[in-house]
Amino acid sequence: MGKRILIVDDEASIVTLLKFNVEQAGYETDVAYDGKEAIQKAETSHYDLIILDLMLPEMDGMEVCKHLRSNKIDTPILMLTAKDEELDKVLGLEIGADDYLTKPFSPNEVIARIKAILRRVNKAGELNSMSIQIGDLTIYPDRYEAEIKGEPLTFTRKEFELLYYFASHKGNVLSRDQLLSAVWNYDFVGDTRIVDVHVSHLREKIEPDTKKPTYIKTIRGLGYKMEHPKL
Repeated sequence: MGKRILIVDDEASIVTLLKFNVEQAGYETDVAYDGKEAIQKAETSHYDLIILDLMLPEMDGMEVCKHLRSNKIDTPILMLTAKDEELDKVLGLEIGADDYLTKPFSPNEVIARIKAILRRVNKAGELNSMSIQIGDLTIYPDRYEAEIKGEPLTFTRKEFELLYYFASHKGNVLSRDQLLSAVWNYDFVGDTRIVDVHVSHLREKIEPDTKKPTYIKTIRGLGYKMEHPKL
């Protein structure tokens, strides 16, 4: 069975365009025309990816994304919007979207993003089954779980992938562009704020004192480095 993609948009012309090109690329499609229908379908059927418009009736794309993530539905989401503001982009990715595409877009670009996201998901599914211990932090890559001193932590998928990348490259200085490429697999044209936002979220969850981080250090002018906390 081919990969199934749910297309969520209230504009019939956009749906027709996306449906045709996505199916031409070899994927199966389903359609929802408002936020509530999108949630109902995402919760009752299996999809490999959701193309989600930001501006929707009944419930907007942000609310749909937040609802799905809060209910542990981690289907990859490619968010579409007519806006092109940095705040919208950061918010969309921060609440759990996997990628972000601004209208108008070319069908080829949509297909390229879909393939990139699915490649990344497949790669993430091959994570090492061995746990990683750094200080009081234990990471279980194949389970997408981590704990501090035996207490479980809660992460979005992207937060966990960033944490795992840091842990896998412990001791190395990683630039923001390098982290964008490795974790998001997409060039945000120098927009590295999303990395800083996610690092801030990680610190809130793993650092005893976020003002004096001991796990993820900022290397001024270069990026970040994860290391064993010094006693």
